[in-house]
Amino acid sequence: MSGPHLSHLGTPSQARLALGLAVGLAMALGLAAAAGAAPAPAQRTPADELKAFPPAPPGQVRRVIFLPRAANEDAMKVGVIVGRTMVVDCNRHAFGSRMEKRTVTGWGYDYYVVTTAHPPASTMMACPPNSQSKKFVRSADEPMLRYNSRLPIVIYAAPEIEIRTRIWRAGPETTAK
Repeated sequence: MSGPHLSHLGTPSQARLALGLAVGLAMALGLAAAAGAAPAPAQRTPADELKAFPPAPPGQVRRVIFLPRAANEDAMKVGVIVGRTMVVDCNRHAFGSRMEKRTVTGWGYDYYVVTTAHPPASTMMACPPNSQSKKFVRSADEPMLRYNSRLPIVIYAAPEIEIRTRIWRAGPETTAK
């Protein structure tokens, strides 16, 4: 055990003692960590998160939004944008929709169903020829939901309906004068 790399520890016996203590301490710490360490928490998967929610009924698909954890979730909202990608002209287009809140029986978790999506309405301006293009047309209604990163937002809708979100954050409070 003697050698130039251990000479700073003093005599060879002191070096062996120091090395033995270091190895013993490392082993003790490793065994203690292995024996007393709790198993690593299981990674939550989307499949686990959705066990409580019913499967999509025929003619609908299930859209799921997982929100990241945020510092002050009470000061945040999620705007849900219901829409369709359509070929439209230069006019402004929108359509009406209705999103109902329902609760999973036995769990108490909320989910949403787009029950109505009306045909689009538009302004009636004369458009130049070949002005048609594919665009996202949003519903006139944009419901605001509570921001909660602990549960997914689950929305059932017809396959042609797209669901987009927008996160809203409250600014600082002010006092009215």
